[in-house]
Formats: sequence, C-alpha cells, structure tokens
Amino acid sequence: MAVGKADEPVEIFKARSDKREYRRIVLQNSLEVLLITDPETDKCAASMEVSVGYYSDPKGLEGLAHFLEHMLFYASEKYPVENSYSKYITQHGGSTNAFTSSERTNFYFDINADCFEEALDRFAQFFVKPLMSPDATTREIKAVDSENQNNLLSDGHRVYQLQKHLSSKDHPYHKFGTGNWDTLEVQPKARGLNTRQELLKFYKENYSANLMHLVVYAKDCLDKAQTLVQSIFQEVPNTNRSYSPVTDQPCKSEHLQILVRAVPIKQGHSLRLEWPIIPDLTHYKEGPSLYLSHLIGHEGEGSLFYILKKLGWATSLSAGESGGGHHFSFFEVYISLTDAGHEHFEDVVALVFKYIHLLQQAGARKWIFDELSAISETNFHYQDKSSPIGYVVYVASNMQEFLSQKSISNRIFWVSTNFDGNTDSMEPWYETAYSLEKITSSVIEQWMEKAPDGNLHLPVPNMFIPTDLSIKTVSNKMNFPVLLRKSSYSRLWYKPDTLFSMPKGYCIIDFICPQSRSSPESAVLTCIFVWLLKDYLNEYAYDAEIAGLGYWISGHCSGFEVTVSGYNHKMRILLEKVIDRITNFKVEPDRFFVIKELFSKQYQNIKFQQPYEQALYYCSLILREHSWSWNDECEALTNLEIDDLVKFYPLLLSRTFLECYVAGNIDSKEAVSMIQHVEDALYKGSQPLSRALFASEHSSSRIINLEESKNYFYAAEGLNTSDENSALVHYIQVHSDEYIKNVKLQLFALIAKQPAFDQLRSVEQLGYITSLSRTSDAGVRGLQLIVQSSVKDPRYIESRFQAFLKTLETQLHDMSDDEFKKKVNALIDIKLEKFKNLPEETNFFWWEISSGTLKFDRIENEVAALKQITKMDLIDFFNEYVNVGAPKRKSLSLQVFGSSHFSEFKSEKVDPAEPNVVQIEDIFCFRRSRPLHHSLKGDLVHLKAHDIDHQ
Repeated sequence: MAVGKADEPVEIFKARSDKREYRRIVLQNSLEVLLITDPETDKCAASMEVSVGYYSDPKGLEGLAHFLEHMLFYASEKYPVENSYSKYITQHGGSTNAFTSSERTNFYFDINADCFEEALDRFAQFFVKPLMSPDATTREIKAVDSENQNNLLSDGHRVYQLQKHLSSKDHPYHKFGTGNWDTLEVQPKARGLNTRQELLKFYKENYSANLMHLVVYAKDCLDKAQTLVQSIFQEVPNTNRSYSPVTDQPCKSEHLQILVRAVPIKQGHSLRLEWPIIPDLTHYKEGPSLYLSHLIGHEGEGSLFYILKKLGWATSLSAGESGGGHHFSFFEVYISLTDAGHEHFEDVVALVFKYIHLLQQAGARKWIFDELSAISETNFHYQDKSSPIGYVVYVASNMQEFLSQKSISNRIFWVSTNFDGNTDSMEPWYETAYSLEKITSSVIEQWMEKAPDGNLHLPVPNMFIPTDLSIKTVSNKMNFPVLLRKSSYSRLWYKPDTLFSMPKGYCIIDFICPQSRSSPESAVLTCIFVWLLKDYLNEYAYDAEIAGLGYWISGHCSGFEVTVSGYNHKMRILLEKVIDRITNFKVEPDRFFVIKELFSKQYQNIKFQQPYEQALYYCSLILREHSWSWNDECEALTNLEIDDLVKFYPLLLSRTFLECYVAGNIDSKEAVSMIQHVEDALYKGSQPLSRALFASEHSSSRIINLEESKNYFYAAEGLNTSDENSALVHYIQVHSDEYIKNVKLQLFALIAKQPAFDQLRSVEQLGYITSLSRTSDAGVRGLQLIVQSSVKDPRYIESRFQAFLKTLETQLHDMSDDEFKKKVNALIDIKLEKFKNLPEETNFFWWEISSGTLKFDRIENEVAALKQITKMDLIDFFNEYVNVGAPKRKSLSLQVFGSSHFSEFKSEKVDPAEPNVVQIEDIFCFRRSRPLHHSLKGDLVHLKAHDIDHQ
C-alpha cells in the first residue's frame, strides 16, 4: 500500500490479496493517522512514529532521545501506576516495544482485539501527559547504561560507531546515540544540569502532534476506528514544532577516499566499502539502490561473489543501502573474508571496482529492471499476511516519504584481528582500535590493473520467476495434516491450503541419520557436509531465492533437514536439484578448507558470546542426551581432513529415514510424486546410497529427568575475561506434554512474566536483559528466567528471584476471581488466534510432526482444558512445581560469572552447601547419572496411512 503527504490527495494501492480497508485522516491537532481495519484479525495493533531521534540530542547529553523512549513506558497522569501499561498489554496477550533511530522514534504494541480500546488509550498517554518521576529517571538511566554495557563487545555496534566517528564532528551523524551513565548522569551533573529537567524540556520541545504519524490496525469498521482514534489522540498537544531534517552530507573530503584498518573483538576478517548517496526513497519509482544491490550482491555465475568465492577469498557478500538520514545515506558492500582473502585485500577491492566499472559500461539494462519489477509486483500482490504489529511498524516508518556518485568517493573499512597492536587511534565510545590513511584513485586503478579478471559478467535471465500463479481446487477442506503415504523409507504428511489462497507451498524433508551425531567427529562432519551442500547449491539456487522460492538445509541432533518453500510453480525443479546434490555429493578440496576455516573461527568466537548465551549453552549441554561440548567438537575439527569427510558421507546416508511434510498449493498426487522421487534417488538402483533403518535405529530426542526437591547448579567463569557482565539462567523442569499441565504452566507464565520484568529489571535494576518464559525441550515443558547483569553476581540474582516467587505467591492468593477469569480469557484468545499465513500454519503442524506429539488438535483441547481451571488449581500447581520449596520442584541454575564478579565465583567454590542444593562439578558424569524423560516418538511406527479421498 502507499500513502501521500499531509497536503496531498491520497491514493492507496493494495495488493490483490489484501482484503483490509484503509483510510488516512489528519486530526485537528495535525496528527496524521492511517487507519487499517481487518474484521478477520484476532489481534489489534498501533504504532506511533515521532519525527525525532538521537540526531536531536543536545550536546553533552548523548542518548537523551533514547532515554526518553525508555521513560515513556513508566507511567502517565491518567494511569499513574508504574509499568501498568506494559502489564496490561502483556497480560492481555500482547507485546510492546520501541526503538530510537537517527531521526525517528517508534513506539508500538499489539493486543487481543477485545482489549484494544483501553490499550490504545493507555498507549496514547505516552504522548498526552506522561509522568517521569525522579526515582524512575535514576533507575532508567541505569537501564540505558546496562543496555550499553551489553553492546560494548558487539562488533556490529563498534564498527558502526567507528563509521560515524570518522565523519564531520559538527554533523549529527557523528553522535553516540545510545547513551550511558556518564553521558546521562555524571557529565550533566558536573555541569550543573538536572537530567530529568532536560528530559522534560526535550519532550516538550520535540513531541508535538504535527511531528507524529500514527498507524492503527483495528478489527472494527473504519468509521468506528476513526471515532475511537479521534476521541483519544486529539488530546496530544500540538506545539507546531517545525521539523528540519538534516540535509547536509556527513562526510567531507577528509572523510572520503580513506582506508581504515580496525581491530574487532571476534576472530575473522571483513571488508566494508561505502559510498555516500542520495537515499533510494528519493527515487523510489526507479529504485537505483535496489538495481545496484541486485547486481553487486548477486551470487550467480559471473557475479562478484561467485568470482571471490571461486578464488577462495570470501564466504559471504551483501550490498545495499545502509542507514543515514532523510537526505543522505550510504551504499555499502560488505564482504566476509577468508584468511586468503585478507592476504589478497587489494585484489578483492580491485574486483569490486572492476564489477562497478562493468556496470557503468553496460549501463542500465531494461530487461533487468523489468525482471526486478515483475518480481516485486508478484511479491506485492502475493505477499503473506503479516502480524498486525509488524505491519503497523513498517507502515508508520514509511508514512513520511517514499551510484550517481563517482565510485572513488568511497570509504573502505578493513576489519581484522591481525591489526591488533598495529593501530594508532582509538574510537572514544567503544574503544575500537584503528588507523587511517588516505587512498587515491590512482592507487585503486593500480590494484585493478594487477587483479585477476575472473570473467565477471552480468547475470542471465532468471528461470525461476513464476508464471503459473493459479490456485488449485481443494475438494476436501481438511483442517489437519494426514499421513498420506508410509513406507519403510519415509512418512509423508500432507495438508493442502484451505485458508490463504496463495500460489505457495512447503516441502520439508527431515533426514533421520543415526550416524550424524554418534561422536564429536561425526557431529562436526555432518555440519561441514550441510555447509558444503549449501555452498555447492548457492549459484544455482540464488535465482530461485530472488524469485520468491527459497530453500534451507540445517543440521540437528538426529541428522539434517531440507526445506523448500515459496511459489509452488517451479518448486519441484529446485527440490530435485537439492536432492541431486545430496545424492551425488563430492568433496571439493578448496571449498572443504574454506568451510573448515570458517568453522574454526566460529569455535574460537564462542568465548565472545554474551554471558547469558553461555549459560544457555551449559543448560543445553546438561539436559540433552545427544550433545557434545564445544571443546570436544573444536578438537575434533582440528584433526579432520578431506578424506575423513569422503569416508563419512556414505556412512552418514547409509541408513536413513525421511519424515516429510508437504503443504500449501500442491495437490496430493504431486506431493506423493515429489517424495517418491526422493525415495528413488536414495534407495533404488543396483547400488543404492541408502537403506531403510533397522527398527532399533529410529531416533528419539530425550533430555534428562531432574530429581524432585533438588536445586542443581553449575557455575563457571565467563569465557571472555574482558566482559564484566555475569548471567543467570534459572530453569525449572515441570512436566512432559499434557494438556492440563501445559495450560497451567502457560497461564502462570502469562501472569508472572511482566511482574518478574518489573521487579527484577525496572525496580531492582539487576540487568537490561531480563526475561521469564516457558520452554519446551524434547516435549518436556518448563520455565526459564534469564538475567544478565554487570552490577550483581548470579548468586545474588538467584536470591532475588526466589524472593520474587514468594511475593508472587501472595499476589496469586490476592487475585480476585474476576481478574483470574480475565487472565484465562486472555490466554484463550491467544490460543484461538488464527494462522495469518502458510508459514505460521506450517510451523505449527511441523512442530507437532517433528517432535512426535502429533496433537494437531492441540489448540481446541488446550482451550477446553483452560476453561476448567480454577484459581486454586493454578495456586496448587505453583506450590507443587514452581514455588521455593515446592515438593515437585526440579530446578537447574546456570551461573556465569563475569570479570567484575570473579572474586564471588572463587568464594562460591568454598561456600558450605545449602540444603537440597547440588553442585554439578562434571557435566557428563552428572548427565550419565540421571534417568531420561520418555520419548514422544515411541508409537510412530504403528501409524497407518490414510486415503486422501476419504478425509
């Protein structure tokens, strides 16, 4: 869809498949609003975009706009209870968030449809009369500082800030937008400034209705939605604040034609070339950046990436417009380099410029533009219906508006750990080491003369563009998948599209291979095999991806999974090519070593993961039966050679079972034919590649069963000694898949999620990353608290979580029956939310198939179970499985101690044990000592296939 500016007539363009209605209005206070109504929606949503971002931060108050974004969530004059807005949204099936960019700040939420009116009124108070108390101000500065602490070791944040640092100091692009304790508390106080007063002043000066754009996604008709919006948002003050977008360029001559060498945190090498450009929004009809990114970022034969990959110099390449402002932007080419690519840096840069020179000589080709236009038009008219919250954010962000430069006006950022110790400058906010030198056009030309040619050329016409977009007739309107076909080699589940009327389909094939994870070596070899498969298919399948037909291959604990999805017209062509590559796999030595190098760096970089990610890894390693440690896999990788993979490949596929699911705009005969083709390729012939599994080889994914009334914990130092953050993952194992217990756990999590966040994050300020959520692992349900903190150690955080649970017990008892009923109804509404598109439906049913539960009618049964639950049932469940000291409580605490808490970690090792607390010293000894939960796949072999005509 498209909209116009405030003073222009509006024509709204809709996709042919879009049944929603739209209306654009401007309120009397000059607030622009786009109304979207969808009578079929289960959720409603809204997004408000304010035309102010961190470019407007006052000097010496870096991060003020971002800080204000945080503060508006706390309270308002109309709803003064702190965090009552977030609580209302969360406990009525919704979610809410916000983000601050250079010239915009966006706030958004979604919620169950029957609660939308009150939610929208609460949301509006952000912009009517928010309360920003002194106490909340101090606490939220700490939250902003915690957020910044989490970003300090992120190479993405570090390089981006370095790019901004190397621009004009008087240009807002140069600014540090996140903010921290120093910029928002220490420095202002030293200058006699009150941060809260500056915050209120900033809000008053910039949050004016005429600078806001609201998108509302409602269930009611347009007239009713308009009346609601007018009654609520007319109160937003309009101070007629003028908006002056930044129009000058951030890079002057001294910031162009530069080569910057920078040191990253993680092992590896990368190259960024960027050119200042006019944003594509200015030329949205012509789409120059889209045209260039399509060609420079192409991965087919003759492309820049194809040549770099063939030379063994790159593992990935992307090209496109990157962030800037309304009137300036950058076109960026990003390349991940191999070690050899790093050594041939000049040649890599030269090849980029050679390809650009090729494009300049070729000129704009009409057939390429027409091809892109055709793909864009097809994608527009057959786009999957997205979630309301995602849609309103997208539209609000684009309501305001919709390589002509000389190619040498570039900036080159060469990032490598090899530069450590060989730089002479430091970026101030993230302390990234770098050095800078000027690079002239004559130098680039010399590199181009010496570089290999590699037969660069334009792509050929795309054979995968769909031309048959017809919708197949489905005579039997089945609601659930059926087992369409079964053999000793495979099971085929099938579900035609009966809801979405889109020319799209899914084919998922899970290759169950018992040899895939039998040892650390086999686990690593399986991963290399999967990566090489994708590597070999890349040039061929890239056109399919551009044309809306994608594929994925991913490894897992029992083998690997192949998914082909998108427009169904030419899906079988791509599927057969993928299967051909699998069955005729050959190890190419040069690619093997590139992938091995890539894996080696990934293992080296594990220590730079966030501490909470390390804690989650320990949790998984302790619980999962078939899992190997990073160290074991890394050691195995070091010793692997080409011959190891050559010998492993036939062993991997020697015995295989295929779990298959075909869905969408594909008829049953075609589904059977597709899987029959796969079977023939694997199992037929004089020397078949695969044989059927023995009955004893069918896999089952299982996790250990923790002992009741025991509180296990595993403590470790953070792997990165430079990271001050510590983390706690507190896992409570509850039960195997069972409707009644499932919904009790879901209801408890719905009730407890926001209070846990409010108490541990907002009130106690333990850490910016704080969440309480449900888990499901091999069919076993549980609860999981995650907190990452630089201010408190994991043991202290654990004690605060226990205190929170005791407080929550009182809150559960004090909850009125009416409030309890509202919580139950909110969860019912969440469960009854309809699938919006084929991917959502497919993910739901495939999860049931792949996990072995096969409860396709789960939603109906869990809703029925929910309707029977009383408040005392929930309290009894909490006191039996979750509360501190509960008789059936089974908990596992994963504690990662950052550098700021190493002393606590060492003292922890000698503290006397508490009652019922068991320290895990050796993960594998502990894992072997515990029994396993039962497998959910035990009865699958007895399933019978159904005749589709009788379903």
